[in-house]
Amino acid sequence: MSSQPRRVKSVAKASTSAELPSFLNSTSESEEEEEEEWEPKSKIARRPHLPKKTEAKTKKAAAPRSTVARKMVKKVAIKEEMDVSLPIAPVEDKKMQLLKPKEENEDIKPKSLNRMPEVPKKMEINSFQGQNRNSLASNEKPSTSVPVVKQEKCEEQFAFDEPPSKKIKLNACPEGKPVKNLGGNKIKEEFEMNWDIVQALSEVTNVEPWVCANLLRLFQEENTIPFIARYRKELINNLEADALREVQHALEELRTVARKTHTMIQKLKKEGKLSNSLLKELLNCRTLEELDHVSAPYKTGSKGTKAQRAKQLGLEPAALSLLQNPVELNLFSYIRPNTKGLANIQEVEAGVQHILADIFAKDKDTLDFIRKLCQQRYISIQSTLAKVSSKNGNEKDIDKFQLYHEFSCNIKNIQHHQILAINRGENLKILTVKVNIPDGVKNEFCWWCVNERWKPKQFLKPEFMRLFRSSVEDAYKRLIYPLLCREFRSKLTSDAEKESVMMFGRNLRQLLLTSPVRGRALMGVDPGYKHGCKLAIISPTSQILHTDVVYLHSGQGFREAEKIKRLLLQHDCSTVVIGNGTACRETEAYFADLIMKKYFAPLDVVYCIANEAGASIYSVSPEASKEMPDLDPNLRSAVSIARRVQDPLAELVKIEPKHLGVGMYQHDISQTLLKATLDSVVEECVSFVGVDINICSEILLRHIAGLNTNRAKSIIEWREKNGPFINREQLKEVKGLGPKTFQQCAGFIRFNQEYIKTFCSNKKNELGSGALLTKAGTLGKKKSKLTSCVSQQPNPLDQTCIHPESYNIAMRFLSLIGGNAKDIGKSDMQQKVNVVIEKEGLEGTAKRLNTTVHTLQLIIDGLTQPEGYDIRTDFDKPDFKRSIVCFEDLSAGAVLTGKVENATPFGVFVDIGVGKSGLIPVRSITEAKLSKVKKRRSLGLGPGERVEVKVLNVDIPRLRITLDLIRVL
Repeated sequence: MSSQPRRVKSVAKASTSAELPSFLNSTSESEEEEEEEWEPKSKIARRPHLPKKTEAKTKKAAAPRSTVARKMVKKVAIKEEMDVSLPIAPVEDKKMQLLKPKEENEDIKPKSLNRMPEVPKKMEINSFQGQNRNSLASNEKPSTSVPVVKQEKCEEQFAFDEPPSKKIKLNACPEGKPVKNLGGNKIKEEFEMNWDIVQALSEVTNVEPWVCANLLRLFQEENTIPFIARYRKELINNLEADALREVQHALEELRTVARKTHTMIQKLKKEGKLSNSLLKELLNCRTLEELDHVSAPYKTGSKGTKAQRAKQLGLEPAALSLLQNPVELNLFSYIRPNTKGLANIQEVEAGVQHILADIFAKDKDTLDFIRKLCQQRYISIQSTLAKVSSKNGNEKDIDKFQLYHEFSCNIKNIQHHQILAINRGENLKILTVKVNIPDGVKNEFCWWCVNERWKPKQFLKPEFMRLFRSSVEDAYKRLIYPLLCREFRSKLTSDAEKESVMMFGRNLRQLLLTSPVRGRALMGVDPGYKHGCKLAIISPTSQILHTDVVYLHSGQGFREAEKIKRLLLQHDCSTVVIGNGTACRETEAYFADLIMKKYFAPLDVVYCIANEAGASIYSVSPEASKEMPDLDPNLRSAVSIARRVQDPLAELVKIEPKHLGVGMYQHDISQTLLKATLDSVVEECVSFVGVDINICSEILLRHIAGLNTNRAKSIIEWREKNGPFINREQLKEVKGLGPKTFQQCAGFIRFNQEYIKTFCSNKKNELGSGALLTKAGTLGKKKSKLTSCVSQQPNPLDQTCIHPESYNIAMRFLSLIGGNAKDIGKSDMQQKVNVVIEKEGLEGTAKRLNTTVHTLQLIIDGLTQPEGYDIRTDFDKPDFKRSIVCFEDLSAGAVLTGKVENATPFGVFVDIGVGKSGLIPVRSITEAKLSKVKKRRSLGLGPGERVEVKVLNVDIPRLRITLDLIRVL
C-alpha cells in the first residue's frame, strides 16, 4: 500500500472543465459557430512510483558513477529514523539533491568521501549532525547530514538506542557544500518541457529556487506538510504550512500542464499533424490557457480553423512568400473559379490573411510583447446588468449584485471577493462581464508587428502592404484579443480562488485551535421551538452523563427551570453551552434571566454561545451512529455542541470542514482544491497539537500526518488486542505502518507518562516475582516477536514534540546541560538550558552538537515545555457571559467586546451578543491594533479571537452593524 498522504492524492487531480468559469470555455468570437467546444480529458495525475522500500542488506543499491559512493551504500542497514535534512550539493549524475543557499564567495567544491569498509548487520546510523568527522570524541556523524555508518554501541541503554525492526533504504549521496545556484542541475520530471520545473515554480510562487528544489524532493519522497514544516525547517527556509501548500498546488498545476501537453503531443503525433514548430510551441506552454490556444486548431471533431482550411486549399506558400519573397508573388495564379475559397482574388486574399494571422498569433515573441505591453497600460474589467436578467430575473437575486450592475475596476486593483462575486453573477446570467483593453495597445502592437517583428524582407506593393496590415489587425482582433481576455480572467479567477481557499484554511485553523475548556462538566443546549431544546450534560472527560428535552418556549418555561436546576446541581455543572441556531436568542435570554436572578444558587452559572454549524449533519452520520448508537440523533447534536467547547479540535474533525461556516464563495471555487487544502489544514492542526495514542479516537487519529483510515483502524485494533502503547517504537509493530509512515507520524504522537508508569507497574505486579524479564523482554523461556526491550520500556522523550530521529541529539544535549530525561518539563530543566545557551549561544551549542539551530530549538522546546503542554493555550477561550445585550440597545459610539465568527478579504464578522454579527471593514484592521504578544500566522483576525470594538453605525431595517476595531484582547 502506498504511503502517499491523502492530501497529495487529492491535490493531484486536475480541475475539470466543469469547475471552470464560463468565460474559460469560450473560444474566439469568429470561430464559435464553426468549431465544437474542446475540453481536455480529465485524468488523475499519477506520480512516478518510487522504488519499493526494502531492507538494504538484502539488496544492493543502484550503482552510481562514483566507485567510492558504491562502496558506501553496499550492505548498509540504514536506520529508519535517519534525518536527511542537511542539504547536499548537486552531483554529476544530475540526481535531485536537497539544497541550501551558500555563503557569499563560498567555495562549493564537494568534499571527498572516505572509503568505508563493509560493516556487520547491527551497525546504526547515528543521528548527530555535522561536517567534521573528528569533531566528536565518539566519532559520530549528524542525523541531518549524509548517511555515515557508526560501528560502536551506544553507551546509554535507552529504548530509543535499540536498532529498529524495520529499516528505510536510502540512496547515499556525496557530501558537499550547500549551493544556492542550481546551475545545470536540472531536476528530471515525468514529462519534460522546454522550461525548468524548479525555475517555473519559483517564478509562480516567489519562493527561492533552492527551496523549491528541496520541496520537489521532499514531496516526491511522500513527506507530509506537517512533517516538513516542523522537522525540515532548514531545507525550506522556515516556510509555514500555508506557503508549503501554495507551492504544492502550483507544482500540481505545472505538472498538469506538462501532462496534458504530452497527451496532446501523442495525439497529434498519432494523427500525423505534429510538426517541429508545433512541438516547440506546445513544449513552451506554461498554462492551460496557452496550451488551449496553441492546440485549438487541432481539436477533435472540429471543422478546422480558417487558417487550416486556407492551408488545405494550398495558400500557405503564398502567405510565406508574402513575408519572404513578395516580388515573385502572384495571387491571381491561385484563383480557381470552380473552387470555394479560391473563386476570386478576394477569397484568395482572405485565405492568405487567415494564414498570416494564425502565424502572428502563435508566435511566442509576439505574444510576449503584447503581454508586456498590457502590463504597462490600464486594463479594466467591467460588469453590467444583463438585459435578459433585468426582464426575467428574480428581483431578490438581482439586488444581491446591485454593486456590480455598473462596475469597472483596474485588473491590478480589483479585490478577490469582487472577482468571485462577478463570476457568480455571470454564471447566474445576471451580469455581463468583459475586459477592456485600450485602443492604444492595439495601435502600438500593430505598428510593432508591421515595422519590426514581421517586417517583410523585401518591398511590398501597395496591395500587398494593405493585405499585410489587415492580417496583423485580424490576428489581434480575432485571435490575440480573445486570448488575452481569457488569460486575464483566468488569472484573476485563479488568484481569487486560491485566496478564498487560503482564507478558508486560516479561518479553519483558528477555529480548530480554539483553546479547550478542561476540567469542568458542561451542559450543551441545542435550541428549538416546537420540538423543544435538547440538553446533554457531559463530564470533564467528555462522557455523556445525561440527556433530556425541555420546552422553554411553549409556556412551560418555569416548570422546566426546576428540571434544569436539578440537573445542574446533580452533576455539579456550572457552564451552559448554547448553539447559535434557531431559537438561540430566546434560549440565551431565558438562561440570562435565570442567572441574573441567581436562580441556580449556590452554583455560579455562566453560559457561552457556540457555533453549531455542521452539528445536525454530524448527528445523522455513520460516525455519530457508531459513537453514540443508543442516542437519538436530535440529542447527539446537543452532545456535539458541548464537546465543541470542551475540546474543539477533537469534535470538529468529525465534521467535513466546508460545513463549519467559516468560508467565502466556497461553492463557486474548485472543490478539488478546497477539499485538499482543508484536509491538509485539519491534518496540520491535529498533528501540531498532537494526540495521546492511548486515549484518542479513531477519527482523530486518522488525521495525523502519514496516517489514514486503515492505518488508524490498525492502531486501534492493536491497542485493543495488546493493551496501551508504551513508547513510539511499538508503532512499528502495527500492521500496515511501514518505515515511511512511522517517520511521518511518530513526532506527532504523545504518551501520558504517568499512565504508562502505572500500567507498567501493575503489569509487573501481575507477573509476580517468579517471572523474570530477560534482556530480550520475554517471559522466562517464552519468546515472542512482539515483545522486546524496546517495546517494554517507557521513553520520557515520547511525551515531547522531539522526533525519534533526533533522540540521540537530545540525549547528548541533556548530558551537556547536566539534565536527566526524567526531569523533562520541570522548572529546573529550563534553568539548566538557559545556563548553557547564555554561555555558548544557540548557534554555538548547535555547532558543538553538530546539528542545526532549528533542530536544537525544537529539542529545547520539547525538553522545557511542561508535561501535557498544549499549543492551543495561546489561543482564545470561549467568551462566557451572564447577561444579554439586545439589538435595540445598540447605539453609535458604544464600546463592546465580541468574538470573531468569520473572516473575509473585505472584513471580519464579529459576534457582539445581539443575535446579529457586526462587520469590521478591512480598512479598520491595522497592524497597530493587533496584539503583538500573540503568535499569529497572518495579519488578519481569525475565528475565535476576542476583540474590543466600537459601534459606528446601526441599520435596524436591514439589521446591519458596522464596527471599528479598537484592539485585540
